[in-house]
Amino acid sequence: MSIVVRYHPVSLTAEKYDATNSQLEAAGLEWPADGLDYHVCFGTDGNLMVSEIWDSRELWEAFGERLMPLLADAGLEFSSEPDVFEVHDTTKR
Repeated sequence: MSIVVRYHPVSLTAEKYDATNSQLEAAGLEWPADGLDYHVCFGTDGNLMVSEIWDSRELWEAFGERLMPLLADAGLEFSSEPDVFEVHDTTKR
């Protein structure tokens, strides 16, 4: 079952988001990850948020085991654990 994951970063700026993406790429993290259907970063600079749609909780968790330590090393902080919801339906154009 597909899931939606909503992350709650603290004071995320476009500069920090872009720099972190570069660090993850330099670390050899596969992007987009296996099972990631959609990733979106949105909001206002200094208050950006991230939501993703994954094919399954298992694929998201497997990627998170590699991702989260790299985000911590990059200085990214989160105000809480991500919200995870089962997908009822999706529509793409």
